[in-house]
Amino acid sequence: MSNSENIALHPNFDREAFLNSVTEQAGVYRMYNAEQTVIYVGKAKQLKKRLASYFRKDVGSVKTKALVKQICAIDVTVTHTEGEALILENNYIKKYQPKYNILLRDDKSYPYLLITAHHHPKLGLHRGGKRIKGDYFGPYPSVGAVWESLRLMQKIFPIRQCEDSYYRARSRPCLQHQLGRCLAPCVDKVSPEDYQQQVDLAKLFLKGKSSMVIEQLVSKMEYASKQLNFEQAARFRDQITTLRKVQQQQYVTGIAAEMDVIGLYRLKSQACIHLLCIRDHKILGSKSYFPVLPSETSDEEIIQAFIGQHYLGNELGEGNIPKEIVASYSFEQSTELASLLSKQAEHDVKISTKSRSERRQYLKLAATNAQTALVTRNSHKESMQARFVALNEVFELTNGINRIECFDISHTMGQQTVASNVVFNQEGPVKSDYRRYNVHGITPGDDYAAMAFAINKRYGKLKPTNSESMKKLPDIVFIDGGKGQLAKAEDFFAQLSAEQKLDRIPLLVGVAKGESRKPGLETLILAGSHQLISLPATSPALHLVQHIRDESHRFAIAGHRSKRQKESKKSILETIEGVGAKKRQTLLTHLGGIQEVKKADITELEKVPGISKVLAKNIYDALHNK
Repeated sequence: MSNSENIALHPNFDREAFLNSVTEQAGVYRMYNAEQTVIYVGKAKQLKKRLASYFRKDVGSVKTKALVKQICAIDVTVTHTEGEALILENNYIKKYQPKYNILLRDDKSYPYLLITAHHHPKLGLHRGGKRIKGDYFGPYPSVGAVWESLRLMQKIFPIRQCEDSYYRARSRPCLQHQLGRCLAPCVDKVSPEDYQQQVDLAKLFLKGKSSMVIEQLVSKMEYASKQLNFEQAARFRDQITTLRKVQQQQYVTGIAAEMDVIGLYRLKSQACIHLLCIRDHKILGSKSYFPVLPSETSDEEIIQAFIGQHYLGNELGEGNIPKEIVASYSFEQSTELASLLSKQAEHDVKISTKSRSERRQYLKLAATNAQTALVTRNSHKESMQARFVALNEVFELTNGINRIECFDISHTMGQQTVASNVVFNQEGPVKSDYRRYNVHGITPGDDYAAMAFAINKRYGKLKPTNSESMKKLPDIVFIDGGKGQLAKAEDFFAQLSAEQKLDRIPLLVGVAKGESRKPGLETLILAGSHQLISLPATSPALHLVQHIRDESHRFAIAGHRSKRQKESKKSILETIEGVGAKKRQTLLTHLGGIQEVKKADITELEKVPGISKVLAKNIYDALHNK
């Protein structure tokens, strides 16, 4: 091991002691830097042999040399098999997002189509845990693919897609019924049996059995015609015509029954992976991914990392992993990965890397889409960077502008107040750093106090000794509002700077809307001097400010609406002290609903099991505002 002395090691890491204690079994290792941050996750059949290779004289790549210099500690987790190590490695990569691993950053859950189990089932998009009863179809590669499917389904199967609250409140048919896109079950324009028939046909279609759907519709059309019900027969005829058109548009000829095609495009240190999903001979949709790459990463490593992180140990394991994955590059662990995916999917999964004829054409298509996506993304980046440069020409910050944050407040008559904090860098929105704050402890409707609350929440724990939080300190903070809101931000940072002795504080800028509130008439208010700056409507700097302000506004309103909706769904019984979930359920069950509870007098409330005389009086008083 004497050769390792030519490698510059971190002084806090005792290589010899570590290698003497490490096991020779299979497992996963995590490497930490001086700040105890995981910088690399790897796996090995023999941990001792693999880890010793990092400290040889000739370690190979520049990336590995840079990694070894930063190692201060290594954690080892032993596994029974190499397959277990592969799964654990991918789980750790997703958890820690290490600097020297290939990272596939897509933290959103996969979207599904859901047909609920209501009396009149609803068809809609679903994302998140599968807590709602019903039939789930997917997952789809993107939300756009789901919306496209919903639009298509609405033309073919006239079942409702409206929210339950809207459905329950209807007293007459809505516009969708007039357009022939809904059977209006909300107002009994269709019998439960006929509505359920359409729901069953929609389920068959989503399972890929469109030919069976057409056969059933043909039978129904012929039967309706024999019964001289020509209007209904015409509806079935129109459904059949639309379905056949869809089949022609979606059908993929040849061998592509069920497979995912992975296309890759590289441009210097950047890469784009385009995933093309084919199910039941139909193109279900596609999605582009932009992995974060360490230097000197090979194409084979990118493909292997993508397959591991995308498929292993996530919700795609619920019978939705395709039977075949087609990739353009072969890699070492394709056999092990295929075996693990087969176990997870409960059917055979094949990873094809040597493709001919049709598969090659799909690979070419996926690679072309990857190239287009990366070029488009870079074009957007260049546009965003140009806007940052234009904004800095206005404010002339010495070190330029790298990070911008913006705050906004949303409420209705002072209720359910929500503050938003959005973040932009030179690549665009940094959505992982977005934050919402539920504002409380202020006078309802006091926007100045709400702004002070939000700024304190975001920067209140900022300390010069915390390098991570100081890295995320923005260069500019935009405050959506006038001088009042800006003054609150000025007071806060003046106090914080005095207490914490900060080296720098952000430039604070208020964004005041013009008199008519039209885009292009915004005025910027500089902190301190309160100087007013008006930019031309064509200015790229103003366009950037508008983009950030609008995004902050959108994010605040979305949070406020969500909070308001939750509040509106709350039962008044939840506000009464002493009435928990069980007692609420008992009251509603025993008396027959909230309206009957409100009508009941104290004597009737006392008769409910578990409700004492005192509690009955409290409930009665609360329901009658006494």
